[in-house]
Amino acid sequence: MRVKCLICDKIESIDDFSPLAKKLRNRPIHTYLCEECNQRIEEKTKKRIATGNFKFYKSSQRIEDDF
Repeated sequence: MRVKCLICDKIESIDDFSPLAKKLRNRPIHTYLCEECNQRIEEKTKKRIATGNFKFYKSSQRIEDDF
């Protein structure tokens, strides 16, 4: 399955039978991010959380435990 990164428009190929491919096929609301963009967003989010000014608005208890 060919997928396109939402941010950088990089086109990649993923296995047709992977859980990610199934999620993207069955739920169009889900978007694909390449590994580089995903890591960049993750690093910036962790920096914002470290400042103490970051607020979680949805299911904050579960998300805070992950970081």
